[in-house]
Amino acid sequence: MSPEQLRNKFPWINVEGVALASYGMEDEGWFDAWSLFEGLRRKVQSMGVLLYQGEVTRFITSSSQMETTSGEQVVLKRIHKVHVKINKSLEYQPVECSVVINAAGAWSGKVAELAGIGKGLPGTLQGTKLPVEPRKRYVHLWHCPQGPGLETPLVADINGVYFRREGLGSNYLGGCSPTEEEEPDPTNLEVDHDFFQNKVWPHLIQRVPSFKTLKVKSAWAGYYDYNTFDQNGVVGPHPLVVNMYFATGFSGHGLQHSPGIGRAVAEMVLEGEFKTIDMSPFFFNRFYLEEKLQEYRIL
Repeated sequence: MSPEQLRNKFPWINVEGVALASYGMEDEGWFDAWSLFEGLRRKVQSMGVLLYQGEVTRFITSSSQMETTSGEQVVLKRIHKVHVKINKSLEYQPVECSVVINAAGAWSGKVAELAGIGKGLPGTLQGTKLPVEPRKRYVHLWHCPQGPGLETPLVADINGVYFRREGLGSNYLGGCSPTEEEEPDPTNLEVDHDFFQNKVWPHLIQRVPSFKTLKVKSAWAGYYDYNTFDQNGVVGPHPLVVNMYFATGFSGHGLQHSPGIGRAVAEMVLEGEFKTIDMSPFFFNRFYLEEKLQEYRIL
């Protein structure tokens, strides 16, 4: 859409600085993330999947040496047992396994370290870490009767600020990812309300002048499984820990991709290759080869 088309469609938008806009007419929208998660969880339980909540503390592995075509000596590992510390208990449960899928989100880097990933010499495949770490992000909910109203899509501005309508009562939800220099402390989930006042609200007013009268009702914080290498997902097997597979590092858009990623990892585990979509560009190897799949404007 041109700026003129954008202004005609959404007269509440200030189109200053906009050269072009993309508007999704179908197959777009938003969903309740927790409800989707609960729906998936209950479905797999009905199919016989057993769910246990706990913390992975150790992997029991076997190893063997091999030589690559370039003459490099590498150690291949296979995981046989996972020690899982049960919540609110000093006990752990050893779980025998043939396959481990590391879908631990913001903590998947720590889980990978427990399996010895990244423990070798720097610059080698054995010394290549899974570059996924927790990053804290804020979501804000505000009320604005003078706002855009019911005809408000999810809007992602060129400066990284996003917002959408929340329900039918003049409520809106949105936020913005901080710069690398502004990254908040991820050891807690406290909300920095000044971040909204200083970094989000001014951009909201610039794009939607009626948001000048908004009142913040609530805010919360959560974790991104942030891939520091290229902010994109890691999917598929590890080249050296041969029975660990990854489904992590999506840096804020993991739940949107989760049905497809689940299918892709299942295909790799059961068939030995991707069948539906070739996900090989998202292999772990790209960290060692320094081949980025850069993702921009993470919401």
